[in-house]
Amino acid sequence: MSFTPKPLETHIDWRSSDVADPKKWTVELTAGDHRELDHALKTAKSVSDNLLEIGRESFPLDGLAAKLAGVERELIDGRGFVRISALDVARYSDDDLTMLYWGIGMHLGDPWPQNKYGHMMGDVTDQGKKLDDPTVRGNELGLVGLDYHTDGSDLVGLMCLRKAKSGGLSCVANVVAIYNELVRTRPDLAAALYEPLPWDYRGEQPAGGPNFYMRSVFTEHEGRLFNFFVPQYIKASQRHPEAPRLSPLARDAIDAVSEMARDPQFNVYMELPPGSMQFINNYHVLHGRMAYEDDVANGYKRHLKRLWLATRYLKTRPKGFVNGSQGHWAKAKSVSRIAAVGRVDA
Repeated sequence: MSFTPKPLETHIDWRSSDVADPKKWTVELTAGDHRELDHALKTAKSVSDNLLEIGRESFPLDGLAAKLAGVERELIDGRGFVRISALDVARYSDDDLTMLYWGIGMHLGDPWPQNKYGHMMGDVTDQGKKLDDPTVRGNELGLVGLDYHTDGSDLVGLMCLRKAKSGGLSCVANVVAIYNELVRTRPDLAAALYEPLPWDYRGEQPAGGPNFYMRSVFTEHEGRLFNFFVPQYIKASQRHPEAPRLSPLARDAIDAVSEMARDPQFNVYMELPPGSMQFINNYHVLHGRMAYEDDVANGYKRHLKRLWLATRYLKTRPKGFVNGSQGHWAKAKSVSRIAAVGRVDA
């Protein structure tokens, strides 16, 4: 083995028993926070109803801004995930809830395009897509569970507008602990994921460009672990004859991370009731969800809003982890506008 990986960021090597109490990772909004948010919403709407025209300065917060700065530090230097509970769904329309969520997000980072449409605010709900569609993305799939993966940004935020009839728990796995366990027990597998691997573009490549791109799963930079892991996209690259073939060792390494991510000792499972928000650090945790059941006729269709954010907290990044606003997806920035259906109070 030409490269021997070393343990990284062991101070955040938590296991499920360390974070079993939801109070440790839930920020409860106080009455004062709600007053600040209501004022900030009115200020933002006086500027524009277009989310893309609302920056941090147009969504003024005082005490809550300091609390969100603490959230950002926890995401980058701490456990890597936070739940914020919860916006008042009985008071606000879906559009106002989305603006409130956007404003909170702008205090945590800068928006990052999520797909070829340049969606800066996305929708996570059943969009009628199927698993066998080679271009499908997880936010378009309904009902099925999603295996552990990362998204394409520094931070990912989800805000629940509607819950499912049943199921749909959000799952978070500590990939730093998984990485360090691999370094201790199977350093050959950890080293294999430092090598560039082919990734399927899912049909969203630059015009005239190849159908795949190359990047590693693990990267070390100034003592930090940077992780980018979507096993389905790596394996799907093999449908393109021109993509390099995955070695048996690389396949074993990918499967090992997925299997370890499913191990409850590395996991937290959380409810996201309507109005609640989850923010995670893509580089330190993987996320997934459990299968769920909708019942649209009786007012249940799971629907979350999604933000991808570039944190301002990180001052340097390794090559390949630049702000997505510089990529080809950012040429036409827009907002996804799928209307939520069902019971607001569900």
